[in-house]
Amino acid sequence: MLIAAKRVLLPTRQDFVAGWVEVAGDVITAVGEGAPPRTADQTLTGALVPGYVDVHCHGGGGAAFATEDPADVETALAAHRSVGTTSVVASLITASVPVLQRQIAVLAECVGTGDLAGIHLEGPWLAHGFKGAHSPNLLADPVPDVVAALLAAAGGTIRMATIAPELPGAMEAIGVMIADHCLPAIGHTAADYATTKASIGAGATGATHIFNAMPPLGHRDPGPILAFLDDPRVVVELIFDGIHVSPELAAFVMRVIPDRVVLVTDAMAAAGAPDGDYMLGELPVEVRDRVARLAGSDTIAGSTLTLDRAVRNAVAQGGSRWRKLSAAPPAFPPTTSTSPESDGSRWGAGPTWSPSTATRSSPVSCTDVSGSSQPNAPARGPHLRHPGKRGRAVRHPASD
Repeated sequence: MLIAAKRVLLPTRQDFVAGWVEVAGDVITAVGEGAPPRTADQTLTGALVPGYVDVHCHGGGGAAFATEDPADVETALAAHRSVGTTSVVASLITASVPVLQRQIAVLAECVGTGDLAGIHLEGPWLAHGFKGAHSPNLLADPVPDVVAALLAAAGGTIRMATIAPELPGAMEAIGVMIADHCLPAIGHTAADYATTKASIGAGATGATHIFNAMPPLGHRDPGPILAFLDDPRVVVELIFDGIHVSPELAAFVMRVIPDRVVLVTDAMAAAGAPDGDYMLGELPVEVRDRVARLAGSDTIAGSTLTLDRAVRNAVAQGGSRWRKLSAAPPAFPPTTSTSPESDGSRWGAGPTWSPSTATRSSPVSCTDVSGSSQPNAPARGPHLRHPGKRGRAVRHPASD
């Protein structure tokens, strides 16, 4: 099947060009710029891009990745695939170690089959003062032996772990994570600038949802935010939903460090599902007007965002300079940790346009990256939706 479009995003180009993609069975056999070599079987009116990659996602479609039921994993994945997200790192909320072990066992199986790109532990090694929507009674210091045991139980599938570096044992735990090819990400932290810099130097080069669940940037006490922005080794998560961070500030960060921002959803179960009452770990959550908050409070509890909307919000706020975002979120830095379907040099980077199996991490996707910057604005324009089964080529008609 030969698919053509007036706007195709290729790795050799900084913006869209006319081009085509050829798919044979479950393999992307060729891509090219300009007119297709023969009459196209399908001509799309949207933009043809690789699928989105979400490295911080707790669930969707009414289901959470914090589960012991594989069916919940499939439900959550289906919700995000339906809007073009084809690689997901499943995030786990704070829980007891035995519960985490059981949840990791389920998710690790999904990593092994290629359904997930990895696992992210967001908790329990977080600061009480910046816990956000995490159960305070389950937070714990990062005892290195406990950290090592969890990582070992996951069999190398934990790609990232959020940690507050000021906690006792954190620096040693960061070393344990790195030794297991797990990216330590600073977040939910009360750390000052010096402590943050020291932990970055120790290898904690991820920043979990900048601005959220950390001290604000102060002119006398800059805290972690300046350390993140100033250090070229750090890759920064950004939730571009217009709720977690103002659109103007989010766009500013993307102008300042355009190659180090990775758009994430931090989505909970209500992403792709109706407003209502949900659970986030052990905590009840109320979703009203697409905003998730801990029941009876103003505390934001994840998001209902999907990456197609995050990209539209970024494009609407920043104009054409964000066109490159339509292929995938900007990449996490090169590390020795890789997903089963990556090229071995990056993870979270998204696929490349080369002959490859059209699996969940190498899809064809069609989306219109124009749209509204309003919080949680509904998706607009044509989409090529990803199928639900691994190994199948992506082939869906676009709509106007």
